[in-house]
Amino acid sequence: MSGTGEAVSERAGAGQLCGYSMSIVENKKAYHDYFVEEKFEAGVALEGWEVKAIRAGRAQLKEAYVIVKSGEIVLLGAHITPLATASTHIKPDPTRTRKLLMHRLEINRLIGKVQRAGYTLTPLNLHFSKGRIKLEIGLARGKKQYDKRETEKLRDWTREKQRLLRNRPGATRASRSG
Repeated sequence: MSGTGEAVSERAGAGQLCGYSMSIVENKKAYHDYFVEEKFEAGVALEGWEVKAIRAGRAQLKEAYVIVKSGEIVLLGAHITPLATASTHIKPDPTRTRKLLMHRLEINRLIGKVQRAGYTLTPLNLHFSKGRIKLEIGLARGKKQYDKRETEKLRDWTREKQRLLRNRPGATRASRSG
């Protein structure tokens, strides 16, 4: 992956974007509320205390969202709890607006899709990639309530099917007999 804003293939799972990345925090609620159609990787403009706090695992994306503001893409509502040892001469703001860094062409393409096609941008995963902190954002369409119920039914059926296959008679493993 050469640029900061290249699209990520659907086959790559979270935390395995290009073999160099390690997931810090994931936004599981985004997959519950949206159909994620395309994924992009963006850099995040951070201050020093934020990088230290993220490395310590003190970041949260649950209430976060991504918006377009004056031709830029920004992350709002992401909560990064400052460490107790943060510097005394700065006043850390845990939920400040953070600029996302992408190529201009990709930003323009995302802005077009968000404004015309009824898509929204949602943060999916905060991770390290080659020593830098990156945010995976998804171009998503909102789910209706019945879509959420359908997804939940499908998940429950898959879980039930696995349980039935595991507990059926004659499905004993060689390690148990003896």
